[in-house]
Amino acid sequence: MAGFDFDVLIIGAGPGGYVAAIRASQLGLKAAVVERDKVGGVCLNVGCIPSKALIHQAELFRSIGGLQEMGLSVDRKGFDYRTVFDKSRKAADALSKGVQFLLKKNKVELIAGEAAISGRNEVTLKDGKKATAKNIVIATGSRPREIPSFTFDEERVLSSTGALMLTKLPKKILILGAGAIGVEFSHIMNAFGVQVHLVEMLDRILPLEDAEAVQVLARSFQKRGIEMSTSTKAVSMQKGSAGVAVVLEDTAGARKTVEADQILVVVGRASNTEAIGLDKVGIATEKGFVPVGDFFQTKVPGIYAIGDVVNTPLLAHVASKEGEIAAEHMAGKSPPPRIDPLSIPGAVYSEPQIASFGLPEWKAVEKKVAFAKASFPYRGAGKSVAIEQPEGFVKVLYDPKTREILGAHAVGADATELIHELLLARTAELLPEDIATMIHAHPTLSEAVMEAMRAVEGWAIHA
Repeated sequence: MAGFDFDVLIIGAGPGGYVAAIRASQLGLKAAVVERDKVGGVCLNVGCIPSKALIHQAELFRSIGGLQEMGLSVDRKGFDYRTVFDKSRKAADALSKGVQFLLKKNKVELIAGEAAISGRNEVTLKDGKKATAKNIVIATGSRPREIPSFTFDEERVLSSTGALMLTKLPKKILILGAGAIGVEFSHIMNAFGVQVHLVEMLDRILPLEDAEAVQVLARSFQKRGIEMSTSTKAVSMQKGSAGVAVVLEDTAGARKTVEADQILVVVGRASNTEAIGLDKVGIATEKGFVPVGDFFQTKVPGIYAIGDVVNTPLLAHVASKEGEIAAEHMAGKSPPPRIDPLSIPGAVYSEPQIASFGLPEWKAVEKKVAFAKASFPYRGAGKSVAIEQPEGFVKVLYDPKTREILGAHAVGADATELIHELLLARTAELLPEDIATMIHAHPTLSEAVMEAMRAVEGWAIHA
């Protein structure tokens, strides 16, 4: 480290940055991380963690109906959404402090401030202070993407951050974008009594997920009174004293005006690659992303990029794994190159939940991949009936010749937990028969995984 302040300096303390810093320190490197806000990044502070806290509270609120069925009387008049918001912030704050503790425990120096690359081995903070490092990691994350004519003001037009910071809910909200974030906010808002209208440009909500799994969720949303307009786009908006009026247009060109108190725009995220000094070292972005090699190294030796600034799925768990790979590479280890995109789990925390990895059917057909499939309904697993959540299924796509697992999809209660047994099987190169013959505790929802694998072999017991 002769001549440098640090072996590695990371710009950004999100799930990619702080994990990279800790892993680097574990491998004997002197590490520091620069953060302009709270450690933990978007995910921990204004993303996955507070949103899951809201979802937990929403599902508790929805359970009131079950209590009433048991003869209990519940008075909702005293309900104050502010308490729900406060709980979400408490969860985020606790975990942010936890990350600070982990950085300190692992002897990672935390530098508060905003930094930009000012040379191949140097960063400069806004206050003019400089720091040098043998390796620099760009982990500056992303921000909500705006669309023309729908600029965020966080009053009438909300980003996901603005929606998470609401202390009072609207009576009606229009949500533009039916990806995971839009679907999860639809679930939250509807649970607390907000009238929700969800709009998606493509032909179904969650367009990247398994179509059959999405049908289960869409039916649930319809029963709950969530209005969904697919193959539809928002073309204009007019703000008024009481709310907004939005003109929607479908693929046939038919238009209608929808009024709401607020609009939530969740149509993707934009990488934070501006004003971080890429031009100082000759790095040019491609479609807004930093080009990287197999171990997330840029074309400039000693400079790496991970997380939402590179062209991989914008997911916290992906950023963390990329941080580990980059740290191990700069420490002279031999990590596996990149990440197999078919081994990245996806999770949507709606009710029912949706989880997946690998190929969905539509992509297998598109890529002309030979596949067979087998599925098992949740209601065939006794626990799903016992807990009154029988809707859903587990599906596996596999190679018809080798039985290799190509992808798996689950929709239903705790699907985001169940998917990992299937993913472990694929990662360990197990075959369906290995899970089919493994004893699963009864009654558990994981029995649906076992039975789906038995279905591959043609001998599901409870189908």
